[in-house]
Amino acid sequence: MRIVLLCLYSLSALSLAGQERTPFSIEELQRRTFHYFWERADSLGQIPDRWPTKAFSSIAATGFGLSAYLVGVERGWVSRVEAAQRVLHTLQTLLTLPQGPDKEGMAGYRGFFYHFLDHERGRRYKDVELSSIDSGLLMAGVLSCLTYFDGENATETVIRQIADSLYRRVEWDWMLGPNHRLSMGWRPEKGFMSAEWFGYTEAMILYVLALGSPTHPIPASSWDAWTLSYYWDEFQGQPHVNFGPLFGHQYSHVWIDFRGIQDAYMRQKGIDYFENSRRATLANRAYCIQNPRQFQGYSENIWGLTACDGPMEWVQRYGKDLCVPEDWKRFRAYHARGAASDYRDDDGTIAPTAAGGSVPFAPEVCLPALQAMWETFYDSLVGPYGFKDAFNLTFTADGRLPNGWFAEDYLGIDQGPILLMLENYRSGFLWELMKKNSYIRIGLRRAGFRGGWLESFDDPLPPKKAIKPNPEVPAEPKWLFERRVYRESPNGALPYRLLRPVNGLPETAVGGLSRNAQGRLLNAKKEVVRVPLVVFLHGVGERGYDNERQLLNGVLAFAEREIMRRYPCYVLVPQCPPEARWSGADLRTAVTWSETPTEPMRLLMALIEQLLQEEPDIDPKRVYLTGLSMGGAGVFDLLMRRPEWFAAAMPLCGGGDPTQAHRVRDVALWVFHGRLDEVVPPSRSRNIVEALRRHGQRVRYTEYNSLAHAIWHQTYYNPKVMEWLFHQRKR
Repeated sequence: MRIVLLCLYSLSALSLAGQERTPFSIEELQRRTFHYFWERADSLGQIPDRWPTKAFSSIAATGFGLSAYLVGVERGWVSRVEAAQRVLHTLQTLLTLPQGPDKEGMAGYRGFFYHFLDHERGRRYKDVELSSIDSGLLMAGVLSCLTYFDGENATETVIRQIADSLYRRVEWDWMLGPNHRLSMGWRPEKGFMSAEWFGYTEAMILYVLALGSPTHPIPASSWDAWTLSYYWDEFQGQPHVNFGPLFGHQYSHVWIDFRGIQDAYMRQKGIDYFENSRRATLANRAYCIQNPRQFQGYSENIWGLTACDGPMEWVQRYGKDLCVPEDWKRFRAYHARGAASDYRDDDGTIAPTAAGGSVPFAPEVCLPALQAMWETFYDSLVGPYGFKDAFNLTFTADGRLPNGWFAEDYLGIDQGPILLMLENYRSGFLWELMKKNSYIRIGLRRAGFRGGWLESFDDPLPPKKAIKPNPEVPAEPKWLFERRVYRESPNGALPYRLLRPVNGLPETAVGGLSRNAQGRLLNAKKEVVRVPLVVFLHGVGERGYDNERQLLNGVLAFAEREIMRRYPCYVLVPQCPPEARWSGADLRTAVTWSETPTEPMRLLMALIEQLLQEEPDIDPKRVYLTGLSMGGAGVFDLLMRRPEWFAAAMPLCGGGDPTQAHRVRDVALWVFHGRLDEVVPPSRSRNIVEALRRHGQRVRYTEYNSLAHAIWHQTYYNPKVMEWLFHQRKR
C-alpha cells in the first residue's frame, strides 16, 4: 500500500491540470517537472519509469529523482527537512532490498540493481538485466545526496552513511571484461551480456564512478579502452565525437562539469566534452532543420532527436484490431532516435528532453525550442508535470489523429535531464555540488582528466594495484574493432573499422606484443616488428552508415583469440553506403570492370594508401585482400587496379571480369564459391579462375559441393585457410 504522503499527488495533479494555459518560463517548466519525482515516487521511494501508464520503477529514474529533490530544496518547492526524509526513506529501502544471485525475489546483486523493479516489493521486474549503466545513474544520484546533506543532525548523518555504503558495495570490477571495458549487464539465467560499454555514449559517468571506487575500482586503463572506440567525424558542419541520440551527450553532464577539464583524447582534439556536446546539439538541430525525410513540423524551433516514446505506442494500445497500412512500418514505439555521421534513426518523432537536456550547451537554440513547443502544442504536449515525452505530427493514424500523435506518458529518465540541466544552466548547482565529491574527482583524475576546476583539488590517488578482469565476462570480438571514418569532404566519406594487433592496452595485448615510447610495435624480445594488413570487403546486406553491420559475416574470425595470437595483424573493414557497390552499378554489372572505380572503391583505395603511409607497423610485403559476395567481386576489382599492393587475396562468392585477368600480377589467390549458390552463379568464379590461370597467375579454387551462398564460416574459421593466407609474402 502506498504511503499516505503520496496520496497527495492526485490533488496536486488535478489542480495543475485545471489551470488555464500558463506562459512558458524556465521556472514553471522546472517546477512542474520536479513534481513528477516528488509526487510520483512509490511507497518504496522509487521513481516510476513512466506515468500515467502503470509499469514499474526505474533505478535510473530514481537516480535522477534523488538529485531532483535537492533542486527542489534550492528552489524552495520543498523544505530541506522534507527532502531529507524522502531521501532517507529511498536510501534505506535501496540498502535493505535483497541482493543475491537468485532469479526471483531479488532487487540486485553485488551492489548493482536490476534495471526495473516492481512497485509493490521492489523486486526484479520479470527477466530484466542487472544493469551497469542504470546502476551508475542511480549511484550518481546517491552521491549527490551524500554530498548535499552535510548537516550534523541524525537524519543527514544517516543519509551520508547509507549513501556511502551503497556506493562502496558496488563491485564494479566484477563487471570488467577482458577488453578492460565494462559489461552492459548480467542475468542470473544467462550470465554476463557480451555487449560492452564501448565508444562514446552516456556511460562516461559509469566509468568515472567505477574508477573512483575505493573498494572495487576498475583499472585506469579502462578509460583508455573506452576512448579507443570513439567515433570522431564531422556531421552537419560540426566536427565532434559522434553519437546519434542526444541523451548520450547529456546524462554524464548532469552531474559532472566538463568545462575546462580534458582527458588525453580531448587534449589531442583541442576541446572538452562540454564543447563536444554543444556541437552535437547544434548538429542534431541542423539535421532536423534540413529534414531530409520531410516529416511534418520540423523547423528551427521544433527539433530534437533522442531516445523517447513513439507513435507505435498508440498502435499497441488502441490500434491492434485496426488494419495497419504498410507505411506505418516506418514508425516506432520507444526507440533511440538520433542523427550523426554514422547514425540515422528518424521517424518524425520529436522529444522535448532533447532540447531540454542540452540547454547548458546551447541555450540560444534550446530555450527557444522549449518555448515554441510549450506555446504551440500546450494543450496536447504540456501537463501537470511539464512536457509529456514526445510527439509526431506526421503520424495521423489514417486521420484518426488529425493533429498528429502526442505521447500520453511522462518518462522519468527524460524528465530528469530537463529539470537538472536547466538548473545547471541557471545556477550550476549540481556541477558545483559534485565538485566537492572526492569519489568523482578521483575517478576523473584516474581517467586522466586535468586542468580547469580539477586543479583546485589535490586528492591523493589510491596506490596502483593489479586489477584483473572477471574471466566470466565474455569477450565479444567485434568490440576490438575501432570505429573510424575516412573523410575527403562533407559528402565524401567512408566509415570503417580497424582491428590492431595491440590496441594500446598492455593488459590485453596478445602474442607478447607491446609498443615502445615512440608507438612502434615490439615483440617479446623488445624488437621492432611489422605485421600484416588484411582488407576485408563485406556483402550487399551489410551496407549502411552505422559502421557496424560490416562486422556481421566472417570478419570476426580474425579477432578470435587464437588467431590473434598466432597471426597478429591489422584488419581494415570499410562499410559501403546503401545503394552503392564496391564494383559495378548492380549485381548484373558487378564483374564488368571499368576504368573508373565506384565512389566507395575510390575512397577505399585512398584510405588504404593513407593507412600504409601512417602505420609503420604494417608490413608492405604482407598485405592481404578478402571479401564475400559483393565484396568478393570487389576483391577482383581492386586487384585489377592495384595488384602491387597485395601479397594474397581470397574472394568468396564474387567473380571478376575475365577480360581483365591480365591486370592481376604476382598475387597468390585462393578463390571460394558454393556450388549451390543461387545469388551469385558459381560460373563467375570459375570463369575468372580459368582466365587467371591462362595468364600464369597462381590460383587455388575451392567449390563447396553442398553449400550455397553463405560459405563464410566454413572458409574463415578453417585453420588451414588462415595458415595459407598468413604465410603469403609479396615476391
